[in-house]
Amino acid sequence: MTTTAWELACHIDDTVENGGVCVQIGGKQIALFYFKRRNEWYATQNECPHKKQMILSRGMTGSLGDTPKVACPFHKKTFALDTGECLSGDECAITTYPVKVEAGLVYISLEN
Repeated sequence: MTTTAWELACHIDDTVENGGVCVQIGGKQIALFYFKRRNEWYATQNECPHKKQMILSRGMTGSLGDTPKVACPFHKKTFALDTGECLSGDECAITTYPVKVEAGLVYISLEN
């Protein structure tokens, strides 16, 4: 049986509804997103793969059909928050991480 290592990211009050924040875990910048209307949490790398800028946490969130997404604020490339797939037709992708919320705290697992 494999045990998932969960890292404390922040308190839910440190996040924004229907948007993202940046947290640092284990020396990595992680973009953390909360979709209040869907009551869903997502975590991805914060670095946009196009110009290697740490910016995805400040991107515009939304949906493409049922797929939650974020758009890089500089390049407007969009990524699926659940799979990391680039939805703009490019070959690049972003890393996604599991998220859980317990007792008002948000945890992220860097194992994937």
